[in-house]
Amino acid sequence: MDWYSQPSTSGTADWNTQNIAGLKRKLITANHILHQQGVVDAYGHISVRCPGTPDRYLMCGYMAPGIVTSSDDLIEYWVRDSLPVSPDAKKGYSERFIHGEMFKRFPDVNCVVHSHAEAVLPYVTSGVPLMPVFHMAGFLGIDVPVFDIGILYSSSDQEDLLVRDSRLGSALASKFATTPSDTASSPDHSVVLMRRHGYTTHGRDIETAVYRAIYTKVNAGVQTNAMMLRSAMPSGMTPKFDFEPLTDDMCKGCIKMNEGTQDKPWKLWAAEVEKSSLYINRG
Repeated sequence: MDWYSQPSTSGTADWNTQNIAGLKRKLITANHILHQQGVVDAYGHISVRCPGTPDRYLMCGYMAPGIVTSSDDLIEYWVRDSLPVSPDAKKGYSERFIHGEMFKRFPDVNCVVHSHAEAVLPYVTSGVPLMPVFHMAGFLGIDVPVFDIGILYSSSDQEDLLVRDSRLGSALASKFATTPSDTASSPDHSVVLMRRHGYTTHGRDIETAVYRAIYTKVNAGVQTNAMMLRSAMPSGMTPKFDFEPLTDDMCKGCIKMNEGTQDKPWKLWAAEVEKSSLYINRG
Protein backbone atom coordinates (compact mmCIF):
# COMPACT_ATOMS: atom_id res chain seq x y z
CA MET A 1 0.00 0.00 0.00
CA ASP A 2 1.48 3.36 -0.95
CA TRP A 3 1.97 6.06 1.64
CA TYR A 4 -1.01 8.25 0.72
CA SER A 5 -3.65 5.54 0.32
CA GLN A 6 -5.30 6.48 3.60
CA PRO A 7 -5.52 10.30 3.54
CA SER A 8 -5.23 12.22 6.75
CA THR A 9 -4.32 15.83 7.48
CA SER A 10 -2.88 17.51 10.53
CA GLY A 11 -6.41 18.60 11.39
CA THR A 12 -8.24 17.02 14.29
CA ALA A 13 -10.26 13.94 13.30
CA ASP A 14 -13.19 15.02 15.47
CA TRP A 15 -13.57 18.75 15.12
CA ASN A 16 -15.53 19.03 18.37
CA THR A 17 -12.77 17.53 20.53
CA GLN A 18 -10.33 20.35 19.79
CA ASN A 19 -9.04 22.71 22.43
CA ILE A 20 -10.52 26.14 21.71
CA ALA A 21 -7.37 28.00 22.76
CA GLY A 22 -5.28 25.90 20.38
CA LEU A 23 -7.77 26.44 17.59
CA LYS A 24 -7.67 30.21 18.08
CA ARG A 25 -3.89 30.15 17.85
CA LYS A 26 -4.08 28.09 14.66
CA LEU A 27 -6.65 30.53 13.21
CA ILE A 28 -4.23 33.40 13.84
CA THR A 29 -1.46 31.42 12.13
CA ALA A 30 -3.80 30.76 9.19
CA ASN A 31 -4.43 34.52 8.82
CA HIS A 32 -0.68 35.08 8.69
CA ILE A 33 -0.08 32.25 6.20
CA LEU A 34 -2.76 33.51 3.83
CA HIS A 35 -1.16 36.96 3.89
CA GLN A 36 2.39 35.66 3.51
CA GLN A 37 1.29 33.51 0.53
CA GLY A 38 -0.44 36.44 -1.22
CA VAL A 39 -3.97 35.06 -0.88
CA VAL A 40 -5.13 38.05 1.17
CA ASP A 41 -3.75 41.54 1.63
CA ALA A 42 -5.54 44.14 3.77
CA TYR A 43 -8.73 42.47 2.56
CA GLY A 44 -9.94 38.87 2.58
CA HIS A 45 -10.74 36.67 5.58
CA ILE A 46 -10.83 33.20 7.14
CA SER A 47 -13.23 31.76 9.70
CA VAL A 48 -13.66 28.56 11.71
CA ARG A 49 -16.64 26.83 13.28
CA CYS A 50 -16.40 26.67 17.07
CA PRO A 51 -15.70 23.14 18.34
CA GLY A 52 -18.40 21.88 20.67
CA THR A 53 -20.73 24.73 19.74
CA PRO A 54 -21.37 24.27 16.00
CA ASP A 55 -23.93 27.07 16.00
CA ARG A 56 -21.10 29.59 16.42
CA TYR A 57 -18.04 30.59 14.41
CA LEU A 58 -14.91 32.68 14.87
CA MET A 59 -13.12 35.19 12.68
CA CYS A 60 -11.00 38.25 13.29
CA GLY A 61 -12.46 41.70 13.67
CA TYR A 62 -12.12 44.63 11.29
CA MET A 63 -8.39 44.45 10.58
CA ALA A 64 -5.91 43.19 8.01
CA PRO A 65 -5.24 39.43 8.37
CA GLY A 66 -1.48 39.90 8.58
CA ILE A 67 -1.69 41.91 11.82
CA VAL A 68 -4.08 39.66 13.76
CA THR A 69 -2.16 39.08 16.98
CA SER A 70 -4.22 37.53 19.78
CA SER A 71 -7.54 35.95 20.68
CA ASP A 72 -8.70 39.45 21.65
CA ASP A 73 -8.70 40.23 17.91
CA LEU A 74 -11.25 37.48 17.23
CA ILE A 75 -15.04 37.78 17.28
CA GLU A 76 -17.53 34.98 17.91
CA TYR A 77 -20.68 34.98 15.75
CA TRP A 78 -23.93 33.04 15.67
CA VAL A 79 -24.23 30.84 12.59
CA ARG A 80 -27.98 31.51 12.35
CA ASP A 81 -27.68 35.23 11.55
CA SER A 82 -23.98 36.16 11.72
CA LEU A 83 -24.60 38.57 14.58
CA PRO A 84 -21.95 38.75 17.34
CA VAL A 85 -22.53 36.52 20.35
CA SER A 86 -21.36 39.35 22.61
CA PRO A 87 -23.35 42.61 22.49
CA ASP A 88 -20.07 44.41 23.21
CA ALA A 89 -18.20 42.94 20.23
CA LYS A 90 -15.92 45.23 18.28
CA LYS A 91 -16.45 46.09 14.62
CA GLY A 92 -16.27 43.08 12.28
CA TYR A 93 -16.19 42.33 8.58
CA SER A 94 -19.27 43.27 6.58
CA GLU A 95 -18.84 40.09 4.51
CA ARG A 96 -19.03 37.70 7.47
CA PHE A 97 -22.27 36.43 5.89
CA ILE A 98 -20.14 34.51 3.37
CA HIS A 99 -18.92 32.44 6.29
CA GLY A 100 -22.10 32.22 8.34
CA GLU A 101 -24.21 30.98 5.43
CA MET A 102 -21.62 28.36 4.46
CA PHE A 103 -21.62 27.02 8.02
CA LYS A 104 -25.42 27.12 8.11
CA ARG A 105 -25.91 25.20 4.86
CA PHE A 106 -23.11 22.65 5.19
CA PRO A 107 -22.60 21.01 8.62
CA ASP A 108 -19.38 19.32 7.43
CA VAL A 109 -17.69 22.64 6.64
CA ASN A 110 -15.54 23.88 9.52
CA CYS A 111 -13.40 26.53 7.82
CA VAL A 112 -14.10 29.11 5.10
CA VAL A 113 -11.69 31.40 3.22
CA HIS A 114 -12.58 34.38 1.02
CA SER A 115 -9.92 35.95 -1.22
CA HIS A 116 -9.32 38.53 -3.93
CA ALA A 117 -5.95 37.08 -4.99
CA GLU A 118 -4.75 38.94 -8.06
CA ALA A 119 -3.88 35.82 -10.05
CA VAL A 120 -7.49 34.65 -9.85
CA LEU A 121 -9.11 37.98 -10.79
CA PRO A 122 -8.77 37.48 -14.58
CA TYR A 123 -11.08 34.46 -14.24
CA VAL A 124 -13.77 36.44 -12.46
CA THR A 125 -13.70 39.22 -15.07
CA SER A 126 -12.99 37.55 -18.43
CA GLY A 127 -15.45 34.67 -18.53
CA VAL A 128 -12.59 32.24 -19.26
CA PRO A 129 -13.21 29.09 -17.16
CA LEU A 130 -10.80 28.36 -14.35
CA MET A 131 -9.58 24.78 -14.84
CA PRO A 132 -7.35 22.42 -12.85
CA VAL A 133 -4.23 22.39 -15.00
CA PHE A 134 -1.77 20.60 -12.70
CA HIS A 135 -1.95 17.95 -10.02
CA MET A 136 -1.87 20.19 -6.95
CA ALA A 137 -5.22 21.72 -7.94
CA GLY A 138 -7.27 18.58 -8.50
CA PHE A 139 -9.69 19.79 -5.82
CA LEU A 140 -11.02 22.37 -8.30
CA GLY A 141 -12.83 19.63 -10.21
CA ILE A 142 -13.81 19.81 -13.86
CA ASP A 143 -16.34 22.63 -13.37
CA VAL A 144 -15.69 25.64 -11.13
CA PRO A 145 -19.01 27.51 -10.62
CA VAL A 146 -19.35 31.28 -10.85
CA PHE A 147 -21.52 33.33 -8.50
CA ASP A 148 -22.87 36.56 -10.03
CA ILE A 149 -24.13 38.92 -7.33
CA GLY A 150 -25.15 41.48 -9.94
CA ILE A 151 -28.29 39.60 -10.93
CA LEU A 152 -29.51 39.59 -7.33
CA TYR A 153 -29.56 43.33 -6.71
CA SER A 154 -32.76 45.26 -6.10
CA SER A 155 -33.18 48.99 -6.69
CA SER A 156 -32.52 49.73 -3.01
CA ASP A 157 -29.22 47.80 -2.80
CA GLN A 158 -25.79 49.40 -2.69
CA GLU A 159 -24.14 47.64 -5.62
CA ASP A 160 -20.64 47.34 -4.17
CA LEU A 161 -20.35 43.58 -4.90
CA LEU A 162 -19.95 42.76 -1.19
CA VAL A 163 -21.90 39.91 0.41
CA ARG A 164 -23.46 42.09 3.10
CA ASP A 165 -26.41 40.04 4.32
CA SER A 166 -27.79 36.54 4.77
CA ARG A 167 -29.76 36.64 1.51
CA LEU A 168 -26.64 37.18 -0.57
CA GLY A 169 -24.57 34.81 1.56
CA SER A 170 -27.16 32.07 1.14
CA ALA A 171 -27.17 32.57 -2.63
CA LEU A 172 -23.38 32.21 -2.70
CA ALA A 173 -23.46 29.09 -0.52
CA SER A 174 -26.02 27.51 -2.87
CA LYS A 175 -23.46 27.65 -5.72
CA PHE A 176 -21.36 25.09 -3.86
CA ALA A 177 -24.12 22.52 -4.42
CA THR A 178 -24.64 20.94 -7.82
CA THR A 179 -28.40 21.23 -7.29
CA PRO A 180 -29.56 24.41 -5.49
CA SER A 181 -32.16 22.46 -3.49
CA ASP A 182 -29.59 19.87 -2.36
CA THR A 183 -29.55 19.41 1.42
CA ALA A 184 -26.30 17.41 1.61
CA SER A 185 -24.07 18.09 4.61
CA SER A 186 -20.99 18.57 2.41
CA PRO A 187 -20.55 20.87 -0.63
CA ASP A 188 -20.18 19.38 -4.11
CA HIS A 189 -17.66 22.07 -5.14
CA SER A 190 -14.48 23.13 -3.37
CA VAL A 191 -14.24 26.60 -4.90
CA VAL A 192 -16.73 29.13 -6.24
CA LEU A 193 -15.57 32.13 -8.23
CA MET A 194 -17.34 35.43 -7.53
CA ARG A 195 -17.82 37.51 -10.66
CA ARG A 196 -16.03 40.87 -10.55
CA HIS A 197 -14.92 40.11 -7.00
CA GLY A 198 -12.82 37.07 -6.00
CA TYR A 199 -13.39 33.53 -4.78
CA THR A 200 -14.47 31.50 -1.76
CA THR A 201 -13.31 28.08 -0.64
CA HIS A 202 -13.75 25.86 2.41
CA GLY A 203 -12.54 22.76 4.22
CA ARG A 204 -13.34 20.28 6.95
CA ASP A 205 -10.38 21.82 8.82
CA ILE A 206 -8.11 24.84 8.60
CA GLU A 207 -5.33 23.01 6.75
CA THR A 208 -7.65 21.94 3.94
CA ALA A 209 -9.21 25.37 3.45
CA VAL A 210 -5.84 27.14 3.48
CA TYR A 211 -4.34 24.61 1.05
CA ARG A 212 -7.24 25.12 -1.37
CA ALA A 213 -7.08 28.91 -1.11
CA ILE A 214 -3.35 28.94 -1.87
CA TYR A 215 -3.39 26.43 -4.71
CA THR A 216 -6.43 28.05 -6.35
CA LYS A 217 -4.23 31.12 -6.70
CA VAL A 218 -1.22 29.11 -7.88
CA ASN A 219 -3.29 27.17 -10.43
CA ALA A 220 -4.77 30.40 -11.82
CA GLY A 221 -1.27 31.77 -12.42
CA VAL A 222 -0.13 28.56 -14.10
CA GLN A 223 -3.22 28.47 -16.34
CA THR A 224 -2.79 32.12 -17.39
CA ASN A 225 0.90 31.63 -18.19
CA ALA A 226 0.17 28.44 -20.14
CA MET A 227 -2.49 30.13 -22.26
CA MET A 228 -0.28 33.15 -22.89
CA LEU A 229 2.66 30.92 -23.84
CA ARG A 230 0.58 29.01 -26.38
CA SER A 231 -0.79 32.21 -27.89
CA ALA A 232 2.77 33.55 -28.23
CA MET A 233 4.10 30.44 -29.95
CA PRO A 234 6.01 31.43 -33.12
CA SER A 235 4.40 30.67 -36.45
CA GLY A 236 5.40 27.26 -37.75
CA MET A 237 6.12 25.81 -34.31
CA THR A 238 3.94 22.85 -33.37
CA PRO A 239 2.87 22.19 -29.76
CA LYS A 240 4.02 18.87 -28.33
CA PHE A 241 0.52 18.25 -26.92
CA ASP A 242 -2.87 19.92 -26.56
CA PHE A 243 -3.70 22.36 -23.79
CA GLU A 244 -6.09 20.35 -21.63
CA PRO A 245 -7.14 20.42 -17.95
CA LEU A 246 -7.12 17.41 -15.66
CA THR A 247 -9.81 14.81 -16.36
CA ASP A 248 -12.44 13.92 -13.76
CA ASP A 249 -10.53 10.76 -12.82
CA MET A 250 -7.30 12.73 -12.50
CA CYS A 251 -9.05 15.23 -10.22
CA LYS A 252 -10.31 12.44 -7.97
CA GLY A 253 -6.89 10.81 -7.79
CA CYS A 254 -5.15 14.11 -7.09
CA ILE A 255 -7.64 15.02 -4.36
CA LYS A 256 -6.77 11.78 -2.57
CA MET A 257 -3.07 12.52 -2.90
CA ASN A 258 -3.40 16.19 -1.89
CA GLU A 259 -5.52 15.52 1.17
CA GLY A 260 -3.07 12.89 2.32
CA THR A 261 -0.16 15.33 2.31
CA GLN A 262 -1.57 18.68 3.48
CA ASP A 263 0.28 18.49 6.78
CA LYS A 264 3.58 18.93 4.91
CA PRO A 265 2.98 22.37 3.38
CA TRP A 266 1.11 23.53 6.50
CA LYS A 267 4.20 22.90 8.66
CA LEU A 268 6.37 24.81 6.18
CA TRP A 269 3.97 27.76 5.91
CA ALA A 270 3.56 27.93 9.69
CA ALA A 271 7.35 27.90 10.18
CA GLU A 272 7.76 30.71 7.64
CA VAL A 273 5.33 33.05 9.40
CA GLU A 274 6.69 32.13 12.84
CA LYS A 275 10.17 33.25 11.70
CA SER A 276 8.92 36.58 10.27
CA SER A 277 8.99 39.63 12.53
CA LEU A 278 5.81 40.94 10.87
CA TYR A 279 3.61 38.18 12.25
CA ILE A 280 2.92 38.07 15.98
CA ASN A 281 0.88 35.25 17.49
CA ARG A 282 0.05 35.48 21.18
CA GLY A 283 -2.69 32.87 20.86
